[in-house]
Amino acid sequence: MSKPLLAAALAACLTIGAPLFAHAEHPEGMHIHDIYARTNGGIGQSGAAFMMIHNNSDTDDRLVEVRSDVAERVELHTHRESADGVMQMVEIEGGIALPAREMHELARGGDHVMLMGLTRELADGDSFTLTFVFEQAGEVVMDVTVDNARKPADGAMDHGEGGHGHGHGSGHGSGHGG
Repeated sequence: MSKPLLAAALAACLTIGAPLFAHAEHPEGMHIHDIYARTNGGIGQSGAAFMMIHNNSDTDDRLVEVRSDVAERVELHTHRESADGVMQMVEIEGGIALPAREMHELARGGDHVMLMGLTRELADGDSFTLTFVFEQAGEVVMDVTVDNARKPADGAMDHGEGGHGHGHGSGHGSGHGG
């Protein structure tokens, strides 16, 4: 291959590949990965979504809302121990703080996205969309796959409505203010 033709081919590859490397070279905004959901099945039932959220910006942010058309209500939940020692799942008031350059895990037995009153049946392998709303980064839309077979991480609690494990989810996204 001639040098000019080789240079042109390399330039074309780099130009085509530029968007693939842009996130890695300039990690700004929110990065959500390892996302999946577990559900109790049919219409009217519940489910939960779990993921890792990285705030790759230099600005503190907060996850204030999550939306989806697959549930009548979508809320941010966590587990807290009551005065009598019983673990209870409760809604997180005011959202989840995401300090600059930090990561937050939404996992079984901890913070998670709760899907209440499913509007359609969600079985293993089904996908749906979640829209994450951040104070600073704006909206980030993710595709989520139901994976009821995932096992909890060591030491995590099973509250029967969702799960957590390790691996890669179907969704991957980053968002910037908007």
